[in-house]
Amino acid sequence: MDVSMKDRKGDTEMFVLHDESMRFPIKVWLESEDRLEESCLEQARHLARLPFIHKWVCLMPDTHAGKGMPIGGVIAAKDVVIPNAVGVDIGCGMDFIPTNIPMEEIRGIQTGNGTVIQAVVGNIMRAVPLNHERFKTPQESAVLDRARQETEKYEADTELLPLIEDGYFQVGSLGGGNHFIELQEDEEGYLGIMIHSGSRHLGKAVCDYFQKKARELNQRWYSEVKEEYRLEFLPVKSEEGQQYIHWMELAMDYAFENRARMLDRTCAIVEEVIRKNAGLTVEFGEEINCHHNYAALENHYGANVWVHRKGAVRVREGEMAVIPGAMGSYSYVVKGKGNRESFCTSSHGAGRNYSRTGAMRAFSVEKVMVDLKEQGIVLGKRKKNDVPEECRFAYKDIDQVMAQQTDMVTPVRKLKTVGVVKG
Repeated sequence: MDVSMKDRKGDTEMFVLHDESMRFPIKVWLESEDRLEESCLEQARHLARLPFIHKWVCLMPDTHAGKGMPIGGVIAAKDVVIPNAVGVDIGCGMDFIPTNIPMEEIRGIQTGNGTVIQAVVGNIMRAVPLNHERFKTPQESAVLDRARQETEKYEADTELLPLIEDGYFQVGSLGGGNHFIELQEDEEGYLGIMIHSGSRHLGKAVCDYFQKKARELNQRWYSEVKEEYRLEFLPVKSEEGQQYIHWMELAMDYAFENRARMLDRTCAIVEEVIRKNAGLTVEFGEEINCHHNYAALENHYGANVWVHRKGAVRVREGEMAVIPGAMGSYSYVVKGKGNRESFCTSSHGAGRNYSRTGAMRAFSVEKVMVDLKEQGIVLGKRKKNDVPEECRFAYKDIDQVMAQQTDMVTPVRKLKTVGVVKG
């Protein structure tokens, strides 16, 4: 395979892969090809063979194998959308808000339920449904109310319609896997709140439904996109393509609202616990709520294209975004540089070094719990038996990832976990 290297003013490297089997090159924000797992590279090659790709395929520095398309993958597609290039958790993303509270002023305070951080974590676990939990009664949702008023957008897909009513019981809930609510301390010692979550069951059901529909249609059309690629597409001008876009955008809006609702609850808990036990008035800064699993119509290199970001965040020039590390590690708030070659995109996190199964084999529950305790991190989790799946050892070093994307973003705030709620 032909490989060419580029140096970004001496501070980061990006290399390009291209050979005769590909229609388009692959641009990779890593030091070398040996940093890519073979399964991830194979998925990227599949993308580079698609006839409707615009310019090239991008792999972010946190990239690893996904379903059909790598996590940390970015493509711009002409006139088509690809359900598996968005993924099952449509609209998954981050929400962050800083506070004026110095950690030193609350760190040593004891409440009736342990330290301030322990009390906050405990209250969050009682207020926010985790993992497969849901609310017992329907919650308010402006997004779902609007969907009910715009039934003409969704009524063709009768199989999906129950998702709208069902969504009222999940809005404001966390989910499981790598989703979290964290209390964090920035480098100046101030407390912040960060949330990672998505569209819950709604997004997965939408992806699965339209992936099946795309596969059936592609077979009927004798598409040259091979079935083993798992990258079946829908033309945006087709009825099915328009239906997918409507449902995808609904899931995105729902995920955005879901994070915002959890942030409101968490802020209220933080405010109450700190006022009651430390006598301090909590003030909150500017909220940043951003997606990292979605497709959007954008203009790049003179063409209107559907940019698919699967585990990648948009960072136009001056745009703020959130890039989390792993539980017990560091996370970043960043400002975009508007890098055209990455389609104004950066990594969405640290990226996995181990699959969930691999992490469970490699690291014991005891090792992870001791590591968190040694760092003084409060963990809120109902069952600890699967905690190695999301430990910091299972992920790449977030600082190394950040070093590989200095041409994409400028770090604005670095944050360390002090308390975390997991499903």
